Amino acid sequence: MQPNGNAALTLASQTNQLQQYLSQDSLEKLRSIMTPLQYKTGTRLFWEGEPAQKLFYILKGQVKVTKTTDEGREMILYILQDGDFFGEMGGFNDAEFSFSGEAMKNTEAGIIDILDLEQLISMNGEFAVQFIKWMGVLQRTTESKFRDLLLFGKNGALASTIIRLCNSYGKMTENGIELQIKLNNTDFSNMIGTTRESVNRLLKEYKDAGAISMLHSQITVHDLQYFRDLVHCPNCPEEICRI
Repeated sequence: MQPNGNAALTLASQTNQLQQYLSQDSLEKLRSIMTPLQYKTGTRLFWEGEPAQKLFYILKGQVKVTKTTDEGREMILYILQDGDFFGEMGGFNDAEFSFSGEAMKNTEAGIIDILDLEQLISMNGEFAVQFIKWMGVLQRTTESKFRDLLLFGKNGALASTIIRLCNSYGKMTENGIELQIKLNNTDFSNMIGTTRESVNRLLKEYKDAGAISMLHSQITVHDLQYFRDLVHCPNCPEEICRI
């Protein structure tokens, strides 16, 4: 079965997001203040509540960024890949991480001291402008996720998550868009803040509609337009419509 929908949204761009905003010279300046560290699968890069004195640039691997609710439930905010950059920005000296980061597979990250980054920004106007633009894109990405959840409920949140996964991890095949990341139903429930049972029901509806197929946690999307219609997709740029 061939996938339907906008073909531009069906091919994951593996070009790291930060490189879309930083020039090669600016990227080299950023790399010059990094200290590379290795993290094994399941290792925490940082914990919620720790002092937020470092930032992280994913050189290779995969990291999930999570938030623990008052009820003790873990919510997945982002799944980061090669070239993603993250941390707490704009805080004070005693700022703390408001989320945790865990390696989903063996990962290498460039660690950046926030004071070094601040110095780099203050001394390089071109870098500062490019970095601010990228930070604005991150803000729009987060806002768009909340928009889908608030306007279209759990169904819309799951539908938009699948669209974002196609953009971030999708590979076009003869059968459809194959997601190059394996997530179970618990992972999906943690990503949209609902129960595993609700995710089971929604995924079954999508399968019955012929929009997806699943085999051993491997999802293939056959009808991308089906999900775009569920959230009245506003055709956000791919750099914003990502997981």
